[in-house]
Amino acid sequence: MTASVYLHPISLASSPQAEEGAAIRLAGSMTYASRFALVVREGGVVIDRLLFAAREFDAALTGLDSSLVEEAERQWANLQKVHAPLQAGDRTIRFDHPQIMGILNVTPDSFSDGGEFLDKPEAGRAHAAAMLEAGAAIIDIGGESTRPGAAATWEGDERDRVLPAVEYCKSMGAAISIDSRRAGVLEAALQAGAHIANDVSAMRYDERTVELVVNTGCPIILMHAPGAGENLHEGSEYSDVVSDVFDFLKAARAEAISAGIAEEKIVLDPGIGFGKSLADNLALINSLPLFHALGSPLLLGVSRKRMIGALSNEEDADKRLSGSITLALKGLDAGVHILRVHDVAETVQARNVWRGLRDAALTDFGQLPPL
Repeated sequence: MTASVYLHPISLASSPQAEEGAAIRLAGSMTYASRFALVVREGGVVIDRLLFAAREFDAALTGLDSSLVEEAERQWANLQKVHAPLQAGDRTIRFDHPQIMGILNVTPDSFSDGGEFLDKPEAGRAHAAAMLEAGAAIIDIGGESTRPGAAATWEGDERDRVLPAVEYCKSMGAAISIDSRRAGVLEAALQAGAHIANDVSAMRYDERTVELVVNTGCPIILMHAPGAGENLHEGSEYSDVVSDVFDFLKAARAEAISAGIAEEKIVLDPGIGFGKSLADNLALINSLPLFHALGSPLLLGVSRKRMIGALSNEEDADKRLSGSITLALKGLDAGVHILRVHDVAETVQARNVWRGLRDAALTDFGQLPPL
């Protein structure tokens, strides 16, 4: 069996001076890490775990099998990688500051707002405009519900749902992503003015998607879901959900690059809620810093998810704002680059306050010893 290595940041800091300089900046974000766990896994089982401080990385490699040293060094470099901005038409999405992606569902059956904007262009336009005014950097348009148990959507219906939304979002000058796993829908949306492909199947559902992304040069969001067919949620058997999702995204990213997709145009999403139990989702969220070791910007979609209801009296989706903000802040603490949310204004306010605290931590030297 082949062993695999994983570098988990386990102690986070608000600034490098809080650790007297002994911390690394995670993936160009506003989060710093000072202690790490080097985990070796073989056959689905952890066979070794070594804790080390930021200045001890070279020493931590001393006892590591030579076959794993190169991968450990690659992950260490990825943890410190500063990501290039994402270009969406005339819009530049920078990753040195957490960005907010606003959700616009033009579906009859999405779990939170299904039917609210379908065949209601004025309502959809007003909602998109409000999200942009509130501070959304990207509008993510979806024409198919991917909640558990949802029926698959015919490609023609999905295309007809999203194109009017693309048109009115384009007229506002928005950066637009399309939440679809069908190449025909993505192609039509990109031709109509969308900029980013957000594929919940990581380009496994439709074999045409890879060629489309290569030819158009559009950025691509690759999300983890266990199912590659109509049901994205099936096949959710994990030996260790964190390592398994990491391995999946690592392979999906490598395949995309091998196919000719530029590395700097790939964003990764661990797929919270897709074929995962409550325990799985919690484990992934608690381990988010690990995913910076993959070498791409991270997107987190936890807004109004069922796990919030499971932890809070089974509240309905429209009553999960507080839980959504809590999980969003957890993502910000982990250095996530994009938050995909329904409640843009509230999340932007939380992000701005969070950033104020980070800025203060970076500039306040008065209460800290000199480096």
